[in-house]
Amino acid sequence: MVYFFKARPEAGDYTIYMGLDKFENEELIKYGLPEDVWFHVDKLSSAHVYLRLCKGQTIEDISPEVLEDCAQLVKANSIQGNKINNVDVVYTPWANLKKTAAMDVGQVGFHSPKAVRTVRVEKRVNEVVNRLNKTRVERKPDLKAEREAYDAAERAQRKAHVREIKRREAEDRAEKDRQAELRSYKGLMNHAKMTSNKDALKGKSVQEIEDDFM
Repeated sequence: MVYFFKARPEAGDYTIYMGLDKFENEELIKYGLPEDVWFHVDKLSSAHVYLRLCKGQTIEDISPEVLEDCAQLVKANSIQGNKINNVDVVYTPWANLKKTAAMDVGQVGFHSPKAVRTVRVEKRVNEVVNRLNKTRVERKPDLKAEREAYDAAERAQRKAHVREIKRREAEDRAEKDRQAELRSYKGLMNHAKMTSNKDALKGKSVQEIEDDFM
């Protein structure tokens, strides 16, 4: 089971989600999307919370309001973290999550520790947590199928982009060929390079002109 939440509307149309248990977390780790950002209470057990950004956005685009929603949700879903103040929440892009065979179910590491950020949560804000919980929807999505559909759409988009580039290149080549042909034609028709009958007869006597036509 996956729980889906909606961030505050004034901050944008953002979905926050988390797994029911460590086995669900394992699936979320495996089939996340490039637009996902992972949140967890630092050094304590907690839910794995994900924020799905809009396509093209990065971790740099997370507003303070959305960041607070995610951090409060993580703290509220940590047995230990929910009881204490001044809790640190770490977050990083999904692509930075590292999973090895030696790790326990639901456990995760990082490819680059430098890509991990930390936000301090001084205390639980019930107003934020209650608002998020009112938006909660429970679903059991086919995470593998969703990821495969995402990848297929990405491949189709890349192919369409390549086709568009090739089409434009073909048009550019055709236009260059047309311009070259026009320049060649104009060169042949250049008046300065053409010779008229009058020019050919200039300076010749009547007898020489008659001989030319014999």
